[in-house]
This record gives sequence, structure tokens and C-alpha cells, in this order.
Amino acid sequence: MTSEMNQMENELLISEEEYQKSGVHIGTQVKTHDMVKYIFKIRNDGLYLLDVNITDRMLRTAGKMLSRIPPEQILVVAQRQYALRPVTKFSEITGTKSIVGRFIPGTLTNHQLPSYTETKAIIVTDPLADTQVMKEAKNVGVPIIAFCDANNKTDFVDVVIPSNNKGRRSLALVYWLLAREIAKNRGIISGYENFKYTVDDFESQI
Repeated sequence: MTSEMNQMENELLISEEEYQKSGVHIGTQVKTHDMVKYIFKIRNDGLYLLDVNITDRMLRTAGKMLSRIPPEQILVVAQRQYALRPVTKFSEITGTKSIVGRFIPGTLTNHQLPSYTETKAIIVTDPLADTQVMKEAKNVGVPIIAFCDANNKTDFVDVVIPSNNKGRRSLALVYWLLAREIAKNRGIISGYENFKYTVDDFESQI
């Protein structure tokens, strides 16, 4: 039984080829010191390539962590255009709260604001674009799970999921995989084949 469990852990959630087709591994031409350990190699055109094996492992970690938190106490934020559809669909399926577009300053810290929200965990689509929520989450001690590209800093991030956080297909894939992991860990589905949604359901339309 132990060997079977280890084999399952060693298998990727999807094939490496599927990760690559979606461009999850394609980073930017800029890398930060924080992201060096997540980079697999540099391409001839100067783009840093992220290690999808780590992406896969951290999606599992985040899925387990988030499945133990009541969905209404999880907040997902995104300002990037291509993240709006994935985040909206993710929240619809998992029951989490979401803020797409502008994040109103004080949402996590100012009790008098109509937008004030209490949360136990935050999912950030891009630390570079979602700086305000990162600062507020740090101030109130809420753990942050973030999709981080090669150019991101991870100072305030508790769980780093290395991924292309700007691409349309890439964002659809990582949010689809995370939603599927949460459903599996909550016992909502018995196996991945029972997850009725596809990556296409999460992808923004041009």
C-alpha cells in the first residue's frame, strides 16, 4: 500500500506535456533572487522556464491546505485581465469569495468599509499586480498562496506556486487544477475523472 501511495505522489496531476502546452512553465525575461530555485533553465530567447514538477507539488500542497478551510473564509484576488474568468469560475465551483479587478484599500483592515472582509487564507494571482492585498494580508496575519512568475518577489508569500501568471491558457489550467485538488481533498469527487469541469470552462475568451 505504501509503495502504491508513493507512486501516486510521484505522478504528476497532468502530464508534463500538458503543462507545457498550456505555457505554465514559460516565465519572463527577468528573474528575481526569490524565484531562482523554481527555475528549470533559460531559453535561447532569454525567457526563464519554470519547473513544472515544483508547480505540480505546490498545487497539491495548496489544495490540501485550502480544503481544510471553510470556502467562505477563502478570498481569491486578481487584477490581470486573463485571470478574471479563471478566478470567477474557481470561486463559483469551490464556494470561495473573490475580488476581480480593483482591490479597495482597507478591505482586509478597515472594519468600517462596506467592502470589509474577514478571511483565513488568500489566493493571489500575481504578487506584482496584487500588492495592496499582499500588504493587508501580512498586516492581519492571513496566509498567502500565490501564483508566482520568474519576476515575482515572494517576501509575503507562504505557499509559492511557480507558474506563468500572465498567460490566458496557463491561468485557466492552474486554477482548474487547484479547484480539482480542493474538490478531491474535500471528498466531493472520488477521483479526477469525476470532476465535471474542463480547462476550457476556466479560460478567458479573447
